[in-house]
Amino acid sequence: MTDYNDIGINKELNIARIRKLLSIGLIAAVLVLIGDMLLGWSVIDENSDIGVFSKFIGISDARIFWSALLGMIGIPLEGLCYFGIYRLIAYRSEKRAHSYRTGILGVLTFGGFVHVMCCAAVYYLNRIYELKPEVLETEVMQFAKYYLFPASIVFFIFFLVLNITQIAAFIKGETPCPKWCAVFNPAIGVIVIVLAKIIGNYPLVNALSTGWISIGGICTFGGLLLFGLKNINLE
Repeated sequence: MTDYNDIGINKELNIARIRKLLSIGLIAAVLVLIGDMLLGWSVIDENSDIGVFSKFIGISDARIFWSALLGMIGIPLEGLCYFGIYRLIAYRSEKRAHSYRTGILGVLTFGGFVHVMCCAAVYYLNRIYELKPEVLETEVMQFAKYYLFPASIVFFIFFLVLNITQIAAFIKGETPCPKWCAVFNPAIGVIVIVLAKIIGNYPLVNALSTGWISIGGICTFGGLLLFGLKNINLE
C-alpha cells in the first residue's frame, strides 16, 4: 500500500496557515478578475464573422498589457493558495489529497500561460484588424487553433481534476468542513456565463463573464474563509 507521507502529503491541520493561504488566494483571485475585466470590457458585434472574438477589437495595448501582467502574477499565486484546501483534504483523505495536488500542479503549470496566450491572441487580433482586416477571421482562428486551444484543453483537464476532486472530498466528508461547503469551488463561476447569456450583451456583463474562473476562485476562497473554517469539525 502506498505511503502518501513518503510523497510529501502533509496531514497537519494548521488552521492559521490555511486561513492565510485562503486569504492570499482571495486577494490573488480579485487581481486576476480585474485583469480579466480589463480584457473583456466591451460589447460583441453580433454581425461579425469572428463572433465572440469581436468584443476584443479596439482594446488598447495598455489594457492588454495590464491584463496579461495581473494574470501572470495572480494566477500562479492563486494556484499556490489552493494548497490551503489541499491541507483540509489531506487531514482526512491522503489519497484524495494526492489527486487534488495533481490538479493544483496542472493549474499552476498552465493557468498563467493560457491567460497570457489569450492576451497575445487579443493583441494579434487587433494588429491583423488594423493591417489586413480582410483575413481577420482566418488568421484569428488559425492562431487559436495552433497556439491557444491546445494549451487551453490541457489546462481545463487539470482544472476539471481539481474541481471534481474538491467537490467529491467535501461531499464525502473528507474534510473537516461541512459537506455543503462543496458549493465553494472554482467551477461555480460558470454560473456567471449562464447569467450573461440571459442578461445580454453589455460591457459589464461581458467583462464579468470573461472572468468567470477568477469569480469562481473568489467564491471558493471567500466562502471557505467565511463559512468553512468557522464550522470546522475535528472529530
